[in-house]
Amino acid sequence: MTRRSASTGRWTGSSRCCPLKTRPVCRSQNPRSSNEPLAQGSPASCTAAVPGRERKSRQAGRPDVTKLLVLGAGGQVGWELVRSLQPLGEVVACDRRRADLSEPATLGALVADVKPAVVVNAAAYTAVDRAEQEFDLAQTVNGVAPGILAQAARSAGALFVHYSTDYVFDGSGHEPRKESAPVAPVNAYGRSKRAGEERVAAAGGDWLVLRTSWVYAARGQNFVRTMLRLAAERESLRVVDDQVGAPTSARLIADASAQLIRQALDERSRGSFGSELLHLCAAGETSWHGFAAAILEGWRELAGADSLKLRELAAIPTRDYPTPAARPLNSRLDCTRLEERYDLRLPDWRAGLMLVLAELARKD
Repeated sequence: MTRRSASTGRWTGSSRCCPLKTRPVCRSQNPRSSNEPLAQGSPASCTAAVPGRERKSRQAGRPDVTKLLVLGAGGQVGWELVRSLQPLGEVVACDRRRADLSEPATLGALVADVKPAVVVNAAAYTAVDRAEQEFDLAQTVNGVAPGILAQAARSAGALFVHYSTDYVFDGSGHEPRKESAPVAPVNAYGRSKRAGEERVAAAGGDWLVLRTSWVYAARGQNFVRTMLRLAAERESLRVVDDQVGAPTSARLIADASAQLIRQALDERSRGSFGSELLHLCAAGETSWHGFAAAILEGWRELAGADSLKLRELAAIPTRDYPTPAARPLNSRLDCTRLEERYDLRLPDWRAGLMLVLAELARKD
């Protein structure tokens, strides 16, 4: 990312995974075990991850140190946000053991206790298929909790930042969807995320909702890590080739979010900020099969041609990969508004992939 002028049964950090024939659903991005129960923690148990820079209060009653509260800090996006937001102030990082979105009534006390200038919600219920049977839980975490957080942020005088998904659209057509395009989720997960968008907007206050797509990182459970594991174990794989979108690294989302938040705080101090919904994903597009091929090619460049057992990567249509939840075929998002509004140039998805592969190679 550059400045233009320069150039669930569980829930976790934002995003959901992809169709791979050998595995019915990618698990969530949280690095902890999927069997870990949802646990409610007290506000005091959140970690002040970074001593922040001091900022002069521009309004009466505001703290001298800018605090940024990050929920879902144990997930892919949340993990990167803790890093990217450090230059803006003191980051108070809460994972799902400390901020339980399945118990929304507890969240107001957390925000009131921390007294942040910014609340960033990177937590979500991400088990797309399971949401068909667990819609009440998905709706609570993805639909109800964000609205309560937005209300709490408004009461605290804080900016609220929330992440949503391309799954709010029906996946028809072939053109990238603008923020103003009609929504029509095709599955329970998408409906729960859309409900969250609506409740955030209804809460009032200052907020940003950022829709993204096909999120991955060097940690957690995601398509990149799943592909590398399976390619090391098997000689052939089949991956869907008619669902198209933009693979987006958690690092890109976090870095862009930091820039948006920095500008939003400045605009709020001048009284010129306007709440809005924006699309945020990497530039370019590919299918899941194309993404898989790029992962394998990139890994072999870094680790050697013989580093993987896989010899055949076959392309299959979505109809040959039945799942409990329908998937949109078109996940393209038009990010023009964000790039122009915040003077950013989003990089091609391949650039983010190579950075993540390089990080994984260093760990290997």
